[in-house]
Amino acid sequence: MATDPAVLDWLLDTDPALRWQVERDLAGAPPAVWQATRARVATEGFGAALLAKQDDDGQWAGGAFFPKAFIEQMQAREAEQQAEQQATEATAVGDAATSAGTPAGDTTDDGPSADDAEAAAASDAEPEQDSAWSGQPYTATTWSLVTLREWGLDAAALDGTADKLAANSHWEYDDLPYWGGEVDCCINGFTLANGAWLGEDMSDLARWFVEHQQPEGGWNCEWVEGSTRASFHSTLNSLKGLLAWEQLTGRNDTRDARHAGEEYLLRRRLLYRESTGELVGPWADCLAYPFRWVYSALNAADYFREASVLDGTAPDERMADAIAVIRDARQPDGRWRQERRHPGEVWFEIDVPVGEPSPWFTLVATRVLDWWDAAGPVPETASRAH
Repeated sequence: MATDPAVLDWLLDTDPALRWQVERDLAGAPPAVWQATRARVATEGFGAALLAKQDDDGQWAGGAFFPKAFIEQMQAREAEQQAEQQATEATAVGDAATSAGTPAGDTTDDGPSADDAEAAAASDAEPEQDSAWSGQPYTATTWSLVTLREWGLDAAALDGTADKLAANSHWEYDDLPYWGGEVDCCINGFTLANGAWLGEDMSDLARWFVEHQQPEGGWNCEWVEGSTRASFHSTLNSLKGLLAWEQLTGRNDTRDARHAGEEYLLRRRLLYRESTGELVGPWADCLAYPFRWVYSALNAADYFREASVLDGTAPDERMADAIAVIRDARQPDGRWRQERRHPGEVWFEIDVPVGEPSPWFTLVATRVLDWWDAAGPVPETASRAH
């Protein structure tokens, strides 16, 4: 699909973090041109602004995944709620002692039934309403590294950062050391890619994904709570980490695990619950940039485009419905519009408000469709569910 010259000019008139990708992926610029633009990420625009936010100890916002101030606020709120609960329970115990009803400490709640447990085990991991729409701060270390890496920053601009994080940064979960990862699949996927980018030996964390893959092929951040089913969000973020690991190290010892994770999503045509055939969630066909940790058809399709380049494979026909969703969102002028911003604290906005034409989406969607269309015609029957 040839990009309209007016749209291409519009895309080129952007921050270096976006422009170099337009030059490489859409404009067909020679490597010397887009590489020169990419080098400007460290000294101009979004990249320079985010680099300037780094703390002296190597972190951003004083935290590994959440800002230090955010954690302190959460701890204070939890302490207050615990004190209130204890006061309420003390009052209830006193009331029960003078009542002729059920003795204190007894309960009439028998817990979940066997039918409830069977239904939960048979369903897809994503509930009808999950946390994909809720916000969180996106200013701490991991998010800042993910952003700079995806913008194409040369790792040399962060010389010394890996050592500083090894010495100074620990996860909010159990105070674990930064480069070892923690228990969350999404966080570990980000960390695997970031560490490989900055030159850390991430072999142990790469093997962690093989050891924590669910039987059906994907991953779920709730495994630590006992879940044995995979999740769209967790699977995609794990796959992105594994793909970056392979690209940056040249190793393929996790490739079978990556391919099994891809199959998990492809069996669901990137959009649907396998149990019911319904759209897996309202986020699945929504265009919201930055993607953050949230799954979407476009986020997944761009992953599969990149994986196909590494593997030397053609697009899988089971992506056809997701491609139709992406194509259907294209406006008559050849642009895609921002549909939602995931709420949460950010250092600064990098894309347009909701409803406006998004250069980031237009880049990603156009290169996905170019890749898909270059492989030849595949039937596309899906339409947007909202």
